[in-house]
Parts: sequence; structure tokens; C-alpha cells
Amino acid sequence: MTDTPVVELERLARAIRVETLHMVSRGGASHVGSVFSCAEVLACLYASVLRVRPAEPDWPDRDRFVMSKGHAAAGLYAVLALRGFFPKTRLAEFYADGGSLYGHVTHKGVPGVDVSTGSLGHGLALSVGLATGAARIGAPWRVFALLSDGECDEGSTWEAALLAPAWKLSRLTVVVDFNKIQSLGRVDEVVPLEPLAAKWRAFGWETDEVDGHDIPALLPLLERPPGNRPRCIIAHTVKGKGVSFMEDKLLWHYRTPRGEEFERALAELERPT
Repeated sequence: MTDTPVVELERLARAIRVETLHMVSRGGASHVGSVFSCAEVLACLYASVLRVRPAEPDWPDRDRFVMSKGHAAAGLYAVLALRGFFPKTRLAEFYADGGSLYGHVTHKGVPGVDVSTGSLGHGLALSVGLATGAARIGAPWRVFALLSDGECDEGSTWEAALLAPAWKLSRLTVVVDFNKIQSLGRVDEVVPLEPLAAKWRAFGWETDEVDGHDIPALLPLLERPPGNRPRCIIAHTVKGKGVSFMEDKLLWHYRTPRGEEFERALAELERPT
């Protein structure tokens, strides 16, 4: 783990958004808002928290990361390319005919991706399995999982959430990207989740809440050494963060940014801060 200055992490989060905007627009894809809400989380993990080796992606002692919200695949591919797991030129394959960077996260032929995801509600169970395997063989690596708030509607998520404390999986950390919007509506209109942190605590998890875009507040929670229980970080975020007309808008769960919308979004993301 390195001590990466906050300004560099903020710069990486912005680069993730810029690359994602290009990828989604070029491929005619969607879920740009879902990537923008978790860009700071991905930046912190891949530049300061995860013990990984871009030049040796299959290093046995690496930390494992599960992008449970697999529809935000473009963001994961972007950060992997930006961190040197594979050339940035390969991002042009995203959502393209014959390309190998699929619209939902795939591990096949993609350095740095441990598991394929996209069927919501499965990521936490996969993470529990990985953490259990590490514990049983005495491996040093940790497991981090990024969940959407919408998949907290899934019963399989809560089954896994019950199991992790029972098995004392203290090297497992879950981040819930709580951007308050899921595919067809606002979370509080579909299946209200609040009090979400209290639910995780009741299931036996060490739980914190944080502004998911505030890197100085977020980073120490991600970097905290394991305790004696699994940990959950509720990251309060904004769908479409970073582009004014996308922020907190359901439309940008599925809409493709093209033409004038693409140009406006790119101008905002590239504007000096």
C-alpha cells in the first residue's frame, strides 16, 4: 500500500469518469451514472488500498476485489487500464462487436479481474466464499466488494451478510454505493432501505457511513486494518457525480451520452478545478 496524495486520487477519479464517458458513448452503452457515483471508491482502492501488482495480476497474495455492481463494468476496466493492468488502447473494445470488454464485468481474458459479475445479489456471496477460502488456508490477502444499493433488495445479499459474521470473516470489507437510485426509480420509492447502516450492524458487521466522494474521509475507512468482524462502509454518493446535468438523475442509469450531451459532459469533467 502506498501513501498516495489526495490530489492524485481525485485526479484518478476524474480520469475514470473521462475514460468511462468515452467508452460508454463510443460503444452505445449505458450505466455512466452508476460508474460516476463510485469513481472515488475505485480510485482509492486501486491507487492506495488494494495490495495488487499490475505487472503480475495473478500474484497469489494479491487482495481480491469483487465489483458486485457489475453493470458499472466500464469504471472497473477504466481504473485497471489507468493503473497499468493492460494498455488504455484496449478500452476501445468495450461494448464493441468482437471486443473482450463486455458490458458487465468479465474476468475472461481481462487482467486484474478475479470474478465475472452482473447478476445482482451474487457479489457478496462470492466475496464471502473468497474470504472463507483465504481464512481456511491462512492466506494473507483481504477481500473487498463494491455493492449497489439496489442489490440490497436481494435476499441472497442478506443471506451472505448473515454468514460473514458467523464465520468471523474479519478480512472482508463491503462498500455499499448508496446513490439512492436504482434501475427504475429512487430507492426509497422502490424498496426503502433506511436505516441501512443499522441493518448491517444488526447483522453483526462493523459499520460506518461516509460521503463516498470525500476522499480524505473515505480513504481512512478503506485503509483501516482488519478487526474481529467483517466491515461495511455505507458510501453516500450521487448518481452521475461530476456532471451537473447527470447528477441525481434516474435518466442516466440507462441513457447513452452522445452528441451535445457528450460534449457538455466532457467539458465539465475536463474543466480545471
